[in-house]
Amino acid sequence: MLQPSDLRVQIFADGADLNGILNLYRNPLIQGFTTNPTLMRKAGIDNYEAFARKLLAAVPDRPISLEVFADDLDEMESQAIEIASWGGKVNVKIPVTNTKGVSTAPIIARLARAGVRLNVTALMTLDQVRRVVDCIAPAPATSYISVFAGRVADTGRDPVPMMAEAVRIMAPYRNLALIWASPRELLNIFQADEIGCHVITVTHDVLQKLSLVEKNLDQYSLETVQMFFDDARKAGFTLPAHHVVMS
Repeated sequence: MLQPSDLRVQIFADGADLNGILNLYRNPLIQGFTTNPTLMRKAGIDNYEAFARKLLAAVPDRPISLEVFADDLDEMESQAIEIASWGGKVNVKIPVTNTKGVSTAPIIARLARAGVRLNVTALMTLDQVRRVVDCIAPAPATSYISVFAGRVADTGRDPVPMMAEAVRIMAPYRNLALIWASPRELLNIFQADEIGCHVITVTHDVLQKLSLVEKNLDQYSLETVQMFFDDARKAGFTLPAHHVVMS
């Protein structure tokens, strides 16, 4: 197995805990950051702009994706222009549709032509990939397309063939990069690397497992047994003593 330092896929940390982000910022394996309104809400953030500006000031030299939160397409476009103005490393996340299923293709095409760096997000089909590529590939802006491979896997489908095909579709366009989004386990990082995916976004809890790469499995088994034993003891579990009579 490859070591993390040998990976070609870029690892972006996905989260909204500022202290956790700052700790990961010191890790040279982490080459960018992404967040979204759901992660921000879970982190207790109630002032979007204040958090975003603090994050951009703390991490000035790596790509950071910040998402619009409007549902009306015109308002979405206006928010995107405002967010993009906050820094040169910002990629504005635009969902592939609004909540009514209306395609955002018209606004992502306009924003891309205007030079806004995008991260078109929440894609789950190859048809969506093709439509988004058609909209943003001709534009000068360097942008990402985020396919939620982890959510695809949640439906019982293997996302690897689809992600490999997405890599192929996007290959002619040097200004576009594919993101393997919402991974569920550390293995997904190596799967993304193997198919030539450009970026994978990884939550902080999964990133903590990087230290397990190539861990000795006998030792890992022993540590697991020790964990079960220690937790049973800490819980105070007991059973009545029984004398076993051997015949």
